[in-house]
Amino acid sequence: MEPSTVWPLPVRGDSFKRADPDIIQRMGKVSAATACANLHNMGISRTAIQGPAPLVTGSRVVGSALTLQFMPQREDVASGLGQEYVERHTALWAVLETVQPGDVLVVQAYGSKFTGCFGDMLVRYFKRRGGAGIVVDGRIRDARRVRELGVPIWCTGTTPHYASQTELFPWAYDVPVAAGGVLCLPGDVVVADDDGAVVVPAAKACDLVRSAEDHEDWEEFSRMRIGQGGRLSDYYPLSPDSRAEYEAWRELRHK
Repeated sequence: MEPSTVWPLPVRGDSFKRADPDIIQRMGKVSAATACANLHNMGISRTAIQGPAPLVTGSRVVGSALTLQFMPQREDVASGLGQEYVERHTALWAVLETVQPGDVLVVQAYGSKFTGCFGDMLVRYFKRRGGAGIVVDGRIRDARRVRELGVPIWCTGTTPHYASQTELFPWAYDVPVAAGGVLCLPGDVVVADDDGAVVVPAAKACDLVRSAEDHEDWEEFSRMRIGQGGRLSDYYPLSPDSRAEYEAWRELRHK
């Protein structure tokens, strides 16, 4: 593809710091629902990416966010004519060369029904580089082969189209993106499971882990007590009396 004389592509943002591996490991047992609820209690209300659902039920991933931004096509700047021969000079190919083990690629694609942001070959390469998962506010193609690769993917559906075949073009990477109404910055933490994908701001990750670990523990305790016949109003959420009971249970458990 000839370089655009209107705006040089691809655009790359500034360097960023990936999330601490210890935080990622500790967040491994935190559900998307728990992350979302605890962030809300911390004053961060727009964290759940609306639209993308797991391509394979039972998928789960936690990782540091790598970002890719699609933009609307404009023929004097960029179009999808030439298929992959054009795309391989775009942000879509470029971002894959930066993938590090454990990364979760978050893609802004406006929920497009006609843009197959990833297919077999790209997901295959992402996996080879150690990528942990992909959350795309848009669609993918080559669904059967992609499922067979086993990479956890959240998307809005499937399409036979390639990435720039219709209305969008891979524009930038390592930049802030808007995915499903949620802002995601490079280096944020992504928690995704059957409930959807949640963006954890990097600066809130440590506080979230501490509160979420307690939340997951007391929900396990409450689940046990309700299963044993306890009243819902006593154990969900914990009352002052059941909180004291939980603290004693937790202390014994962690001895």
